[in-house]
Amino acid sequence: MSTGPRGDVIARGRRSLGLAGASLPNVPFAPAVPPDRQRAAARALEDAGWPAAWANEGVGGKDVFVQLALLLSATERIAFATGVANMWARPAQTAHGATAALAEAFPGRVALGLGIGYPEQAAAVGQSFARPLETAREYLRRMHEPVAMSPAPEVTYPRILAASGPRMVGLAAEQADGVLTVLVPPEQTAHLRRTIGPEKLLVVGLSAAVDDDRDAARRAAAAFLSQVVARPGSPYAANLIRLGYTEADLVDAAPHAVDAVLGHGRPDDVAAAVQRHLDAGADHVRVNTIAPDFDGGVEQLLRLGGALGGLRAR
Repeated sequence: MSTGPRGDVIARGRRSLGLAGASLPNVPFAPAVPPDRQRAAARALEDAGWPAAWANEGVGGKDVFVQLALLLSATERIAFATGVANMWARPAQTAHGATAALAEAFPGRVALGLGIGYPEQAAAVGQSFARPLETAREYLRRMHEPVAMSPAPEVTYPRILAASGPRMVGLAAEQADGVLTVLVPPEQTAHLRRTIGPEKLLVVGLSAAVDDDRDAARRAAAAFLSQVVARPGSPYAANLIRLGYTEADLVDAAPHAVDAVLGHGRPDDVAAAVQRHLDAGADHVRVNTIAPDFDGGVEQLLRLGGALGGLRAR
């Protein structure tokens, strides 16, 4: 494993994130979940044994660092990561300063997941999405430029870049502490591990439908694949097609695609899907539940907590 300051950061990140993390449910276009319900959910996830939880954002309406501050303050042990903090939402130096402030206040409990987002998010702040790779490269470079009037705390934290395509994965391996990829089969997880090497963090986002009725869970997973993943312009669909799936596989929710890309079934079934990614080389699997609302998603995560206790590292 790597040594030196960044190697120490990566090692601490592995320990704090653990093998699996809960992604706080996010329902697009739905009203914001009141803070008290979010805090209650975070405490319940901590009590259920989840070592880490993830929260995301878009551009405007919600600030993920404010959310993490609320949830870290409401809990005692569970680590939190941004999954992801959107690069269009704030300057690079501000993202570093916010993460460093949280890492100083809550040692060992904070990780930064960063993502370039979507063209419409860039347009919302008057920017161009024309060169996403170069934008991400420059953002990572600028994060640690000194700000004389308001210097950030001198603390370290894991910095993980969301990436699907090979060039963004290469940038993550070069300039970040790890890669976050989502909606991929375990074979792609194994490929990414070979690509980035043994030292960097590899986080995989797994979307899963949890239901004791296995047929109902499969139907929910199939609907998610055909209606969400395969929607027009989806970067996740584009990545899966690049990996060899056809558009028909996704639109028609072909059984082999559903089984390879998504988790579904009883808690033990979903735990087995998580373990397949760990066996393929992932350090950590972020579990997103396929549910119609926040409370339903949290309920599924709580049911999963116990089943994940037997996970094994790669």
